[in-house]
Amino acid sequence: MLIYGRNVFYETLKFAPKSVRNIIIQEDIHDKNIISIIKKYNISYKFRNKKDMDKLVNGIHQGIILDVVDYVYYSFEEEISVGRFFVLLDHIEDVHNLGAILRTCEAAGVDGIIVPKDRCAPINATVMKTSAASLLRTKVIQVHNLVQTMDMLKKNGFWIVGTDMDGDDFKTIDYSGKICLVIGNEGSGMSRLVRENCDFIASIPMYGDINSLNASVSAGIMIYEVIRNRK
Repeated sequence: MLIYGRNVFYETLKFAPKSVRNIIIQEDIHDKNIISIIKKYNISYKFRNKKDMDKLVNGIHQGIILDVVDYVYYSFEEEISVGRFFVLLDHIEDVHNLGAILRTCEAAGVDGIIVPKDRCAPINATVMKTSAASLLRTKVIQVHNLVQTMDMLKKNGFWIVGTDMDGDDFKTIDYSGKICLVIGNEGSGMSRLVRENCDFIASIPMYGDINSLNASVSAGIMIYEVIRNRK
């Protein structure tokens, strides 16, 4: 997988240097700090002109592209045995939303993010860039069936809190126990079976003419309400 950008470079070399196979640097960039860090970890690198680098990625690479191993998902069974707060994404399909949610989850100290194998935004360079490389410090768990996963969470003592416009005020719910927060799809929200298997449905009050929020914004509000409630 190719990822890119100065911030992604620094974060990757700081937290996951072993994941980097090689690095491409724009030939007219002479940043001694970048070269020094690369040599510190003994990673191979090469120079290329900007035109060639532009063809490799669809984004602003800032003169540096990293070839890294594909993301390795975490084990559901292992993580639920130790975690107390998870976020389950019910088919989030936009990579920018996924990246933004990952960034919020890392900042808030969420124990893990659960995603379905099918109909979910892929973990790619855009997700890495949007998450400000938070992906490297976030545990993403991929599962085959969300409803079965929710059932397993309940058996392990978790309360499932879904998010929707038609629910209880999100501030009236008790989040002090083991919580799995469900964020629905950008367009259709939570699927019927996922909604039916939630213990609570939380709703964020709307006071303007627009009756819904972006999925990543809703996730941010709800995640920090859980954190605030616990403290």
